[in-house]
Amino acid sequence: MSRLEESGQAPASNEVRRGVPSPVVWLLSACCALSVANVYYAQPLLDAIAHDFDIPPAHIGGVITATQIGCALALVFVVPLGDILDKKRLMSLQLIGLTLACIGVAMASSRVALLLSMASAGLLGTAMTQGLIAYAATLAPDRERGRVVGAAQSGVVVGLLMARTFAGAVADLAGWRMVYWMSAAIAIAMLATLGQRLPALPKTPMPLRYGALLRSMATLLREERVLRVRGTIGLLMFAAFGTFWGALVLPLSAPPHAMSHTAIGAFGLVGAAGAIASARAGRLADRGFGDLTTGVALVFLLAAWLPLLWTTQSIALLIAGIVLLDAGGQAIHVVNQSMIFGARPEARARLVGCYMLFYSAGVGLGSIASTTAYAYAGWSGVCMLGALTSAAAMVFWLVTRLNESTAGCAGTADLRTVGVNAKRCANQNSSGM
Repeated sequence: MSRLEESGQAPASNEVRRGVPSPVVWLLSACCALSVANVYYAQPLLDAIAHDFDIPPAHIGGVITATQIGCALALVFVVPLGDILDKKRLMSLQLIGLTLACIGVAMASSRVALLLSMASAGLLGTAMTQGLIAYAATLAPDRERGRVVGAAQSGVVVGLLMARTFAGAVADLAGWRMVYWMSAAIAIAMLATLGQRLPALPKTPMPLRYGALLRSMATLLREERVLRVRGTIGLLMFAAFGTFWGALVLPLSAPPHAMSHTAIGAFGLVGAAGAIASARAGRLADRGFGDLTTGVALVFLLAAWLPLLWTTQSIALLIAGIVLLDAGGQAIHVVNQSMIFGARPEARARLVGCYMLFYSAGVGLGSIASTTAYAYAGWSGVCMLGALTSAAAMVFWLVTRLNESTAGCAGTADLRTVGVNAKRCANQNSSGM
């Protein structure tokens, strides 16, 4: 199976041809937001959770890491099932599981129970989010796939931003556990709504068994250079994200700011610039400027840490840093996905699973490293860690670009580069090289 012939996907001629109604598009977007929020609720709640379970500040980042471990498990073992199973039925089962996971977090009475429930919430929240995106890509005809999938992705960005604000406000009013009781109720509402409103997809052949499906993901990683390169850039970028958001609650909840959870969570709204940047980045990637956009976004990501260094002295500089960080990070994320999904359209669920594995590893590593850095070196140590991670992403991107230029015929998903390399390869072949 060198090129994944057994793709588990229906031929293009069997795809849904009619347009997707706007209410369905909005429903997909909203459910993406509500699903992905479960992965981010804990970030502004870390100090309250640490207090309840008597967790030292240096170790509280482990709560986020547990969530990301759940994300990684979902991406390897659950998300790929969307390529061979009925997507609506799979999502229904995932929502039932998500409801139970959120109840588990809300009722946790020990550190072990908390971490296991957090991992389960990360697993099911991630599986639902990526399942909805894969469903959107399958539901939409070719002529409007970008619109539908783009709307689903925008829901992910909104959910990521609103999760922190929602969690902070609810925690101030009713305690941090109420956040997860409410999320369980939301999951039940989604279960009823999606079952009634989402149209059924045409049945697809299932030539792959589960074991072969999982092995095919390793084949994708081995054969698709663009997946490896863009995944590594994504890992470093999301590690920088995890470094910032994983530790932000610690300096803001302490003097001189001593902010409430609501105020801390509200800083997530500042990242709305990321949604604007992601939309623009997607259009630039479609026009063949993916690598140029990546370079500019990486400059933003690295530059963000200078104003963020002054977080304890200036809220204005904190806001400026968040704008730069989110705009750069979301632009990179969208370009990465645009390039990767173009590599193997028949394996969308597995491609997103492979790519988001890098994401999960990055956020988890960044979160646990950031709280450790804060415990030993304060906020300046967190910013140094974030800046070094961002710089590593930029160096890696520059090295891969240099290698592609040197190799000449190296594969890439940037359309403009593909054309140049194709002509160069053709010239070499015609000259007998």
